[in-house]
Amino acid sequence: MSDDVTREAGEVIDALQRIEEIEDPVERAVASSEVLADFKKRAGTLRKYQKDAIDAMRAEDVPVPYRQIAARLKLSLGAVQNIERGHGSAWGTKPRKKPDAE
Repeated sequence: MSDDVTREAGEVIDALQRIEEIEDPVERAVASSEVLADFKKRAGTLRKYQKDAIDAMRAEDVPVPYRQIAARLKLSLGAVQNIERGHGSAWGTKPRKKPDAE
């Protein structure tokens, strides 16, 4: 595990690595399905954590520049800006606009 990964993230990454090491393809698929189902439930909360942190840093008396936020949160500059705008990030979470009713 890299030194630049938090302990909590490292534990999740290690668990994902153990899934990759499951030899039986059915067992590996079942474990993958369980992880993906749980992630789907938690994805919104995880994105909210990022947005809350960005909003807090931007709301300081002297707002933290986007590049510093990106470095601190280990995100790209574009991801920080998109998250602040409410577009989500690389997970394709930007809400789709419904076509205007005519």
